[in-house]
Amino acid sequence: MRYHYRVIPAPTRGQKAKGLKTPEARFAHAIETVMNELADEGWEYLRADTLPSEERQGLTSTSQAFRTLLVFRRPAEEGLDAFQPKLLETAPEPEARAETRRPTPAEPVLSRAKPAAAPAPAADPEAGAGPDAPVLPEAEVPENPAPSPRSE
Repeated sequence: MRYHYRVIPAPTRGQKAKGLKTPEARFAHAIETVMNELADEGWEYLRADTLPSEERQGLTSTSQAFRTLLVFRRPAEEGLDAFQPKLLETAPEPEARAETRRPTPAEPVLSRAKPAAAPAPAADPEAGAGPDAPVLPEAEVPENPAPSPRSE
């Protein structure tokens, strides 16, 4: 399942409320309020993280501070159920123009015709090819090959 995440800074001060007297209770109330507001929007509390953050201090120096963040998530609505494709209108068929079509060129011949084959030499019994050796067919060559662009 895919989720969307939302990260917000954790409250740093407590929030006054009726009946809350201690700083701890006010701080807990501030966190509770933030969590309930986001829960009403569909966000589920996931965790709190404390991460380092570099901040400028003066004109030329920086200092490192640690910030506490609250992480919330909710299921992404981008699943297959939410995918609703729209049917597009088809474009009209283009008219075929005979005068604009070019004839397709014939495939070029990549090799020249071979000269007539010389008679096969007599089989050498020592080489392992006897009279029963298979005869391989010769490659087919067109009778009138097209001239090669490199021929002169």
